[in-house]
Amino acid sequence: MSGMNEALERAVAQEDVPFAVGMVADAGGIRYSGAAGEAAPGRAAGEDTVFRIFSMTKAVGSVAAMILIDRGRVRFDTPVADILPEFAKVRVLDGFDGDTPVMRAPRVQATLRHLATHTCGFEYEFWNGDVTRYMEATGHPSILSGLKASLFYPMMTDPGARWGYGIGIDWLGQAVEAVDGRRIDAFCREEIFEPLGMTTTAFEVDDAMTANLCELVARGEDGAFAPFELAPPSQPEVYGMGHNLYSTAPDYLRFLRMVLRGGELDGERILSEQAVADMTADHMQGLAFEKMVTTAPAVTASFDPFPGTRVTHSFAFMRNEEAIPGRRGAGSMGWAGVCNTHYWLDPAKGIAAVIMTQSLPFVEERFMATYAAYEKAVYAGL
Repeated sequence: MSGMNEALERAVAQEDVPFAVGMVADAGGIRYSGAAGEAAPGRAAGEDTVFRIFSMTKAVGSVAAMILIDRGRVRFDTPVADILPEFAKVRVLDGFDGDTPVMRAPRVQATLRHLATHTCGFEYEFWNGDVTRYMEATGHPSILSGLKASLFYPMMTDPGARWGYGIGIDWLGQAVEAVDGRRIDAFCREEIFEPLGMTTTAFEVDDAMTANLCELVARGEDGAFAPFELAPPSQPEVYGMGHNLYSTAPDYLRFLRMVLRGGELDGERILSEQAVADMTADHMQGLAFEKMVTTAPAVTASFDPFPGTRVTHSFAFMRNEEAIPGRRGAGSMGWAGVCNTHYWLDPAKGIAAVIMTQSLPFVEERFMATYAAYEKAVYAGL
């Protein structure tokens, strides 16, 4: 365990991260818990630290959809427009005529599987300059506005053409709402958070969570961290399952342990074992993850998690198809939130882990070196 502590403490001492919380669990319970630094001035980081988890929300949204698939309400390949008729308004951006976007109808119907695997054609403006150009030309609101209208990003490719990281899971959450009838925040609370005992995971922070909310910082051009404002929208028109949650390290590990245990935790079954097996398989249908090249370096670095290895996507998580030496095994899964909250689960080794801070840019080199050192220490220690 000392290696994990050392990795976190060294990273804080070197100002590679402002603070860090790390936890590791197996099917039976917590194997390691450690923290270093202050989550906010005068407040030590720890298990009670509340994070803006942003895209760690996506796996929760995918599990919500998987619950309905498990119950036979929808299928992986149900067309999105069959559930949400307004989805038929989405068009593909086919280039620009001067500054005017040229739009066309998609040639392929997007399915729930396309939404969940980021092969539906949607891409965030942080990784595709044409999306930024489209938004500037049309005044289209960012998904972080929380507006219903913000869902109608253009597709950058036809569904099923390639990997492109974007707002698919926000639409997936809307599909869950339409099929189930409950708003997505109520669905997640009643079907996932309450059964799993995730008492510090929420779409809106209450007073107790606010008291433990960490400070977000961004690294400036001088290399130093300074406070930065970025948060999921409060009381939005639409709760985006791509980004809208707050949580803690122990809570998120309960969610990951449920997956590790085949859909059950402490006697509460969220998904059938078969559903978990189906959900965690490669759903890319021959496609693979493609390097994400930043268009907004202050917000995010470019991202290629394991260069030279095949990386795919299950219905809920990124998957590495080959073992990473000294680190996770083949078939491991993971993802992250833009403010550098990261997790992985390794079914072959039977563990799940988180390493969480609250800083920008996302996946900057100094953070990723910390992540690698921590992960290597996890496997060396366990």
